[in-house]
Amino acid sequence: MDSYDKQKALITVDDSWVEFQEIIKDIATNSNVSALKDHMQHISTSRFEHCEEVAYYTYQICKKLGLDYVSAARGAMLHDFYFYDWRNKGVEGQKKFHLMRHPGIALKNADDIFELNDLEKDIIKKHMWPVTIVPPKYKESFIVTCVDKYCATIEFFKYLRTGRDFKEKENK
Repeated sequence: MDSYDKQKALITVDDSWVEFQEIIKDIATNSNVSALKDHMQHISTSRFEHCEEVAYYTYQICKKLGLDYVSAARGAMLHDFYFYDWRNKGVEGQKKFHLMRHPGIALKNADDIFELNDLEKDIIKKHMWPVTIVPPKYKESFIVTCVDKYCATIEFFKYLRTGRDFKEKENK
């Protein structure tokens, strides 16, 4: 998040940012996860930035509610852990089935690299509910589904406000 985003965010960044960064450190520094910085997510942000923002807001909300904020933040950081561009219409099935299939792909990718608990797996697998039919099993998973949609909406309006997209940002 840039400084403007931190100031205008729903939840302000404070000393908890340090604790949050420590919780996701092994994930954020993993080379496969870091590679998400090179993949566009919702118009104006990288997939890494999107996941980090969803994870941070999730961490804040779950901590305030006395829920498992550690697992929630870690699962949220991996919720979009896939590497293809769903906008690529030339690849069979990517755009048409992306909403339903990317949670399973993200879960497989995450499970291949990290030791995940049941809550983290549920977060990754069900973050697209209600598009994915089976609802979240945990309160934390439901929070991630809501925060993900909130962040996607903010990213869209940020693009409208600035008129800049990810490719322009890359070329600077």
